[in-house]
This record gives sequence, C-alpha cells and structure tokens, in this order.
Amino acid sequence: MSEPGAFTAVTRGLRVTVRSFYLVDQSDLEEGRHVWAYRVRIANEGRDTVQLLKRSWTITDALGRTQHVHGDGVVGEQPVLEPGEVFEYTSGTPLATPSGFMRGTYHMVVAASGEPFDAEIPAFSLDSPHGRGALN
Repeated sequence: MSEPGAFTAVTRGLRVTVRSFYLVDQSDLEEGRHVWAYRVRIANEGRDTVQLLKRSWTITDALGRTQHVHGDGVVGEQPVLEPGEVFEYTSGTPLATPSGFMRGTYHMVVAASGEPFDAEIPAFSLDSPHGRGALN
C-alpha cells in the first residue's frame, strides 16, 4: 500500500507512513522561516494491541544542523492501537533553511505484556519550492 510521495517503515507489524507538505502561507523567505506540515498514519498490522507512549525526532536542516525533540505521545495523545486499527495525526516543524529531513522513533509498549519496543519513523524529506532539491 505504497503511495507516491509517502515514506514508510514497518516495525513488528506497525506500519508508519509519513507525507510532508510545505506551507507557503506560514513560511517567510526573507525572514529565513520555512514551515512544513507532516501527516502520519500509524497502522497496527500486527497481532498485539500496542500503545504509543513517547516520541523522539531528529530534525536536520540543509546546513546539517540537527535538533532532537522528545516528548510524551503525539499531539497530546498516547493512542492505543488494537490489531487492524489506524491512528492518524498532523503536526509541523519550522526550519531556517528551504530543505531538510526528519526521522524518528515511537517508543511503544505491548499492552498485554508491558514489553517495550521502538517503532521506526521513516526518514522523510522536507523540500520547499525554494530548495535546490531533495537531500535524500
């Protein structure tokens, strides 16, 4: 179920798909402010009920400057996904350069056993019409 422009990773039956969108109306070229939204779809294709507890992001701009972001849940939630369930959310990030990329990890737990595991968030491009092309 691959879609054009989407980046996907699967860990232990958890399929994470991300698409990014440059937000022209929130970006300001003269101020060096570039803003993207990204839409994440988390599909539990496994057999266990799982919960997303925390997230860790690595955000890198076109000059190689890296920012690490950690926090509880996503968009104020710590979703529980039973087999076959999907959770989707939209968030965003600003950069000082017209391109970059993000990757990350969802820190999960298997509901029945309490076993922790990390689910990969695939690396995805943050490209604007003002950049010189994708970094990856």
